Amino acid sequence: MPKKQFKTGFLLFSTLVISICSVVYELIIGSLSSYLLGDSVLQFSQTIGLYLFAMGLGSYSSKRVLRDLFDAFVAIEIAVGFAGGFSSMLLFLCYVYSNAYPLLMYMLVLLIGFLAGLEIPLLVRIFERNRQSLRDGLANLFAFDYLGGLFGSLLFPLILLPSLGYVTVAFFTGVLNFAVAALIIFRYREHIVRFRTLRAAACFGLALLGAFTFAGDALTKNLEGGLYRDQVVLSRQTRCQKVVLTRHRDDLRLFIDGNVQFSSLDEYRYHEALVHVPMAARPDASRVLLLGAGDGLAARELLKYPSVREITLVDVDEALVELCRLDPRIVALNRGALDDDRVRLVFEDAFLFLRRNREPYDLILIDLPDPNNEALNKLYTSAFYGMVRRNLTPEGVMVTQSTSPWYTRDAFWCIHKTLAEEFPVVLPYHLYVPSFGDWGFNLASSSNLSFNLTTLPLSWLNRENFDALFAFANDERGSGTKLAVNTLLRPSLLQYYTNDTLDW
Repeated sequence: MPKKQFKTGFLLFSTLVISICSVVYELIIGSLSSYLLGDSVLQFSQTIGLYLFAMGLGSYSSKRVLRDLFDAFVAIEIAVGFAGGFSSMLLFLCYVYSNAYPLLMYMLVLLIGFLAGLEIPLLVRIFERNRQSLRDGLANLFAFDYLGGLFGSLLFPLILLPSLGYVTVAFFTGVLNFAVAALIIFRYREHIVRFRTLRAAACFGLALLGAFTFAGDALTKNLEGGLYRDQVVLSRQTRCQKVVLTRHRDDLRLFIDGNVQFSSLDEYRYHEALVHVPMAARPDASRVLLLGAGDGLAARELLKYPSVREITLVDVDEALVELCRLDPRIVALNRGALDDDRVRLVFEDAFLFLRRNREPYDLILIDLPDPNNEALNKLYTSAFYGMVRRNLTPEGVMVTQSTSPWYTRDAFWCIHKTLAEEFPVVLPYHLYVPSFGDWGFNLASSSNLSFNLTTLPLSWLNRENFDALFAFANDERGSGTKLAVNTLLRPSLLQYYTNDTLDW
């Protein structure tokens, strides 16, 4: 019990900081689980639900703390600092070296949520014992708590994660918890019963997490090395996604959020199928729209055609495009296509670009990552394909990468069925890419299609294997009418894709 009245201003500021930390930990675990396991709706639903449940348990259990409230509050901050600060590193290690990731994730969410649930009730009782009006104390505490929640939810995606990455941001947030604990110990020293013990624990935690924060980049590199088969030569967290380059001898690979985007040994197969098949249907195309394709490899293939006068490349991630425009290893692959005068770069969401665009294109190529989250799923919906159709000339042609008809069969044919809602002509085709396996595309148009394959010298595609692209084995064919059309309000494709990938 406090010995005398004290000023509560710093406690209110502490409430703001610990609320920021609590929200950041919740977002770290939810987004990291989405990054590693996919299905962000499920991961965030689990994280938020368990976290709120644990907070309720913590709030209920706080009534068992009967004395030494300042000591209890400081001890909680120290415990949160350790659990939250090491959460990302522990989860990465568990994912790489064991199959117990879900169990550890649940334990961390419950532990951090339980401790966070203890904080506000203890602060309320500290204010009450300070002979302060309960009405004013509650109003002030909850105001700062909610304000901290707002700050945390904005700081994490806009500043903390892009600047620090998953591992270092957890260490840094842990430092904030220990700093609050240390400052309360010294600010309210006369109310702390176990002053020396708590001071030693807070200072030790502050020094330890501070050291890990400074070593965060090196630790991240080592942890990521366990996620990838080859040596990681570049790792960068952009505002939108995690970008990693690996290299083994002559094999340079680009990964986005853990999924391979290309291998330098066989990417030509993928990009020749993506570009030259639709160009065979529209060989006179002069205005081309690329949605995604920020690596410049599709642009490289398009620039082989003298008829192509303008390429608009739309990618939401400017940092990724700049990497592929400037990194000499990738420039050697795309042959400087992103600096070509015929290529115009637009950094915008593809959905928004199509909605505002008023000049139709002869050809639209969609080379986006797989639909493994809600943000990407909307770019595979009937609404999106309707906008694609409205942005094409009457004889225009579009093509989209459509995942694998072997590994994600239902997802592939769901994309096909969704396109058929908007286009009268939809032709599926596929090929074998060694680094991906069997991979598929869907070609669509509002007019009938005929093909005149280019005479350009290509590395893989030729007249002999062209027709075989459109042939599917029985075990790769669609599941008939049981598949639903993918819409904005019913994201069935996301569920198909998740179920398909779980089988592998």
